[in-house]
Amino acid sequence: MTEARDQLIQYIRDEAVFHGEFTLTSGATASYYIDLRTVSLDHRVAPLIGQVMTDLIADIPDIAAVGGLTMGADPVASAVLHQAAARGLAYDAFVVRKAPKDHGRGKQVEGPAVAGKRVIVLEDTSTTGGSPLTAARALEAAGATVVAVAVVVDRATDARRVIEEAGYEYRAAIGLTDLGLA
Repeated sequence: MTEARDQLIQYIRDEAVFHGEFTLTSGATASYYIDLRTVSLDHRVAPLIGQVMTDLIADIPDIAAVGGLTMGADPVASAVLHQAAARGLAYDAFVVRKAPKDHGRGKQVEGPAVAGKRVIVLEDTSTTGGSPLTAARALEAAGATVVAVAVVVDRATDARRVIEEAGYEYRAAIGLTDLGLA
């Protein structure tokens, strides 16, 4: 385990895990909620997310860009872009809208062009796998090759199975055991 990962786990435990009664995206209820935006947009934690996620995907060759469905993936993609650049890696970032714009160029994928490029879909937390799959479909429609889905925190639900059944490699940086929630 790296020092950055240890620090990230501690920040998530201390500042992004909330206990109570919560309804998840799936409609199921849970006794805790992991709100990564409380830390992914924090100046102390974003660099750690970038380091940990860049480490997680470092062995995947020829990646041109990272990103995912807005909003959860946006700060993660930005953090990876910056940390990768600090290591001399040229990862662009992209944002996938939930639906194509109804004006201007009508784009659903924003950022540098992804057509013909290998990309990784990022997500902050995974519950159903729906957001990464929505992003993957939009990216493929834009001509990208999606080679993996990488999440910061895996909630140990059906997301891994759903994403792998759709044909994508699934990687997670942190699990519920790491957070003391398993």
